[in-house]
Amino acid sequence: MRTEGDLIKINEWLLPLSWLYGIGVGIRNQLFELGILRQRAFDIPVISVGNITVGGSGKTPHIEYLVRLLKDTVKVGVLSRGYKRKSRGYVLADDNSNIHDIGDEPCQMKQKFKDIYVAVDKNRCNGITRLTSDPETNDVDVILLDDAFQHRYVKPGINILLVDYHRLIIYDKLLPAGRLREPLKGKNRADIVIVTKCPKDLKPMEFRVLTKALNLFPYQELFFTCIDYNPLQPVFAKEAHTIKISKSPLKALTGQNVLLLTGIASPEQMKNDLKSRCRSITMLAFGDHYAFKSKDAERINHVFAKMPSPKMIATTEKDATRLINLEELSNEVKANLYALPIKVKFMLEQEEKFNYKIISYVRKNSRNSILVKRKDDNESKDSHHSGNRIGTISFRDN
Repeated sequence: MRTEGDLIKINEWLLPLSWLYGIGVGIRNQLFELGILRQRAFDIPVISVGNITVGGSGKTPHIEYLVRLLKDTVKVGVLSRGYKRKSRGYVLADDNSNIHDIGDEPCQMKQKFKDIYVAVDKNRCNGITRLTSDPETNDVDVILLDDAFQHRYVKPGINILLVDYHRLIIYDKLLPAGRLREPLKGKNRADIVIVTKCPKDLKPMEFRVLTKALNLFPYQELFFTCIDYNPLQPVFAKEAHTIKISKSPLKALTGQNVLLLTGIASPEQMKNDLKSRCRSITMLAFGDHYAFKSKDAERINHVFAKMPSPKMIATTEKDATRLINLEELSNEVKANLYALPIKVKFMLEQEEKFNYKIISYVRKNSRNSILVKRKDDNESKDSHHSGNRIGTISFRDN
């Protein structure tokens, strides 16, 4: 079993440069603390989800969790910078948007959730202003900021910091020696800290050790999540062979020789989850947000052709948005290429507590007069029934 922080590698010889980098970041943060660089608050619920490390910590599945929690009751807007897109400025996604217009993760989000607003803008203040004022989006009720923990020009109502279990920030160092974007004390800005990608078999003692090691303040709440999966989805629906999908998504991998094809920052947990299910696993790992090229298609075709049957290819949803435009993939690859959707699951029965915190914040700060009235009505009813409290179900039923 892997242990916390096991994927951290420190380049000791670069520590002097990390010290210089830390001075620069420290000065910037101090300018915000002194009010010389100003933060802007908005009259709409704004929830930021981000990290203080380079690389993936599970931002997209956690944003998607929030979307699912809220979308049936309020109008949700997701704002990202649109990493590696070819467009500039503010772009509002529509059904025809592609990764070149808005980036791979926003593209994935828009494809999955047709009824939410997805926009990209490097200038988050401008992006929020456009979402809340443009005629086509000014009915938005809540904005989720993707990867905005360091974007301090926006003052979110709830600041969520994600910490990868396998890259715990308490063991890491600043760039370039390590992968921290800012000093460890940056975590103090978080209202909620979530340790992500936890092994599902963590023991109670390990949770207590992690809680103590993170050393959070009383105003901060700590949660733990692990990776779970939804059923496999064919990337090329027309060419796809049919595999037996069960209620247990990973059961479909049983007896298969699997090529795990990824272009994400941390594929290790996914590999660990899959290898116990399949006959064998072959790994083809590319860099995060990797732009697949013709030569990569040739390599994928070659590796898969040499694998014994029965065989299939598993990839992530984010990678699927880039692979689907790779014309050089062979028909055999297209017929056997499946995306394995990732979702997050709260541990220690913390889901209801987390949901309640988010829902309560959105209700309290909503511009939507109907939501505010419902909140007041519920509070009035609860005053006659002190044993009752608002939960996820009552919010959705409203």
